[in-house]
Amino acid sequence: MSRRTRIKFCGLTREQDIEDAVTLGVDALGFVMWAPSGRSLSAAALASLTPRVPAFVTRVGLFVDPSEEEVGACLPHLDLLQFHGNESPEFCARFGRPWIKALRMRDDLDLHASARAFDGAQALLLDAYRPGVPGGTGETFDWERIPAGLSKPVILAGGLTPQNAARAITQVAPYALDVSGGIEASRGIKSADKMAAFVAQVAQGDRLRSAP
Repeated sequence: MSRRTRIKFCGLTREQDIEDAVTLGVDALGFVMWAPSGRSLSAAALASLTPRVPAFVTRVGLFVDPSEEEVGACLPHLDLLQFHGNESPEFCARFGRPWIKALRMRDDLDLHASARAFDGAQALLLDAYRPGVPGGTGETFDWERIPAGLSKPVILAGGLTPQNAARAITQVAPYALDVSGGIEASRGIKSADKMAAFVAQVAQGDRLRSAP
């Protein structure tokens, strides 16, 4: 039986969006702890939102080159850390939480070498590269650049929508898909219809991938 593709909705800012995502069976919810983002939260807002997340749904904190103090203030409310900046493997591993490393797909990026360097990561999140932008570009990259046989699970991000989710699964077969802008009504505000459509298309992609 084929493995089910996991789903992470990222950039949540409202209780209603959390409730809708949980009802849809989403595996992980991402909270942006990077102030320049239009989807960012304060540590206080994170503390008020995460009690809405039930057991067995992973609370993920997204950071970009944070201080130890910034991460530490959020730790009581998170299950998994996601690092999008130039953090070292040693820094990522410092907090006693599982963590994933986001990599922007620059032309010169060696994914096999990155997987070795970030051996302690639970997965690698692969996102589109735009100079000066650590993520959330809304752009896809050439999925054929992802090599087979990586030593870390792949979380695919960058420009995902209900329209391309199934194709992403059949082409890449990632461990998980990570979507933010593709399920929004406006920046930081999710669309219940788009969220439901995305989940349905992931299920469709899984069916297509497992078909004989």
